[in-house]
Amino acid sequence: MWNVKTLLFVGAHPDDESFGPGGTLAEYALRGHRVLYVCATRGEAGSADPEFMDGHETVAEMRTTELAAAAQALGLAEVIHLGYRDSGMAGSADNAHPQAQINAPLDEVAAQVVAVIRREKPEVVFTFDSIGGYRHPDHIHIHRATVLAFQAAGDGAQYPEAGAPHAPRKLYYHVFPKGFLRWAVRLLPLVGQDPRRFGRNGDIDLVELARVEFPVHCRVPLSAAALERKDRASACHRSQLAGGPQRGGVISRLFSRFFGAHDDFMRAWPEAGPGLHENDLLA
Repeated sequence: MWNVKTLLFVGAHPDDESFGPGGTLAEYALRGHRVLYVCATRGEAGSADPEFMDGHETVAEMRTTELAAAAQALGLAEVIHLGYRDSGMAGSADNAHPQAQINAPLDEVAAQVVAVIRREKPEVVFTFDSIGGYRHPDHIHIHRATVLAFQAAGDGAQYPEAGAPHAPRKLYYHVFPKGFLRWAVRLLPLVGQDPRRFGRNGDIDLVELARVEFPVHCRVPLSAAALERKDRASACHRSQLAGGPQRGGVISRLFSRFFGAHDDFMRAWPEAGPGLHENDLLA
């Protein structure tokens, strides 16, 4: 299959691949491309009810198992773990853990991502936007490391120990349009959710996030099959679904059906010209 290309998503936690750009990952897998997920941590700081811990000694082990199932549902070729610890939300005790991702030097994290890029040779890389989607410290840190890695991967003078140079063609940031978030702020109360305390731990303020807007340069249309895969993958992360799997699944499907027929991306490189409108990350 000479036309098979590689798409690489760099994220921070188990579930970032499903709750975020899962539709896009599934869509490109369905099109026959090789889709990879680089996951910086194993989600150690995520809370989980005791019922989800059966058969698992740690939260990290349980969430890694959930991720493996989600990756299979999405059709990912591989999940690549970087081995850092979940840093938790800003201000939490997990921030101070010596193995927390945010305490690793950016240069060190970037070196790991460079090694993956040079080994896997993706045409396109994408990651979070500059505020990490919802201001999670790990998301912001891996965003910065990915930008450094993308810039360095094609330069043999940088990180020579990471393998032969490879320069991906494009870098994107997955973004949530302000209009989407404004509708979320209005609709979530109708299903019993406080938009200022969104998420399983109630630590995401969608009202504040709706005030931040990034340009959309690429809108990837998602097929019904891709949305179905995203639903199945999201359900695999049952320990992290706000309000429990049943309510979380309903909310996920609600947003997928009414707002999730596409995923939006800002093109970071090459720099986007005025009025750029793409519909294919790999074009």
